[in-house]
Amino acid sequence: MTPAADGTCRRRPRAGTQKRSRMTPLTTLFLLPVTTDDLFLLLRTLALLALLLAFLRWYEPRMVFYPNYPTRRIERTPEEVGLAYEEVELATEDGTRITGWFLAAGCRIEQPPPPYSLLFFHGNAGNVSHCLDKCRVFLDLGLDVLLIDYRGYGRSDGRPSENGTYQDARAAYDYLTGPCGVDACRVLLYGESLGTGIAVDLATRVPVGGVVLEAAFTSLADVGQRIFWFLPVRRLIRNRYDSLRKIANVNAPLLLLHSRDDEYFSIRHARRLLGAARTPARLVELRGKHASAFHDSEAVCREALQQFIAGLPDASVRQPDAGQG
Repeated sequence: MTPAADGTCRRRPRAGTQKRSRMTPLTTLFLLPVTTDDLFLLLRTLALLALLLAFLRWYEPRMVFYPNYPTRRIERTPEEVGLAYEEVELATEDGTRITGWFLAAGCRIEQPPPPYSLLFFHGNAGNVSHCLDKCRVFLDLGLDVLLIDYRGYGRSDGRPSENGTYQDARAAYDYLTGPCGVDACRVLLYGESLGTGIAVDLATRVPVGGVVLEAAFTSLADVGQRIFWFLPVRRLIRNRYDSLRKIANVNAPLLLLHSRDDEYFSIRHARRLLGAARTPARLVELRGKHASAFHDSEAVCREALQQFIAGLPDASVRQPDAGQG
């Protein structure tokens, strides 16, 4: 006790019990002296970062879609390689005109349709004229093939976007199941590379008989984050094609074709998609680079497709639950 000026006694604080100010590293940082040069450097860094992020948002579609590579021009037609075909012109939900080709198996345009018709979605580069060699394999397997160019590709109007490609796919599906008279249970979706994201999305919205994914990826956000590891790509990207999130809502058998040599999407993408699927699914490993694996492993692909088609039960086709997708 110590006497106070008013004659009362007050308890003396024990040593070490005085209140100490709490200083966090952030508080300490703001208490440091800041010069004009430091402030200028901070503002310049923030401005450069903002410009970089704005540039990436603007440039993103140009990193995702390559309609002019190797060319937007239709370089050959099915007739030039000995395939019977019909020109197809469709209007999407938003009024965009898209084009494509309908190829009949065995040159049988006027004859009854085969057991299955394949709706083909190509990758992010080229157009339908660059897919004819692969389509010949499908025709040899007895499949009719409808392949389309997304908006902004080939002779189709518009500019490509994620939602736009989904509308393009739905227009092609409606054409097959409408004017072409193909039962939904006889429609097979086939996507390659970027087209796998489009096929998965469509399969969550409509009934189909089966889905084939070649060189698939989990999502563009995952792909972009690996490339630009120093940026918050998952928060910035607009074109997501998030197949990993959607694939559990696919109500049809799945076949995944993926090369262990793929230089763009490692086989881990396919394995993650396989693990997330809730319907019968199979992964077949190919050899070869991203763009050539199908043809480098053509015999493997043919056998896998034959087995997949032979094992398709009609009962696998169910209308997706309302609100899915």
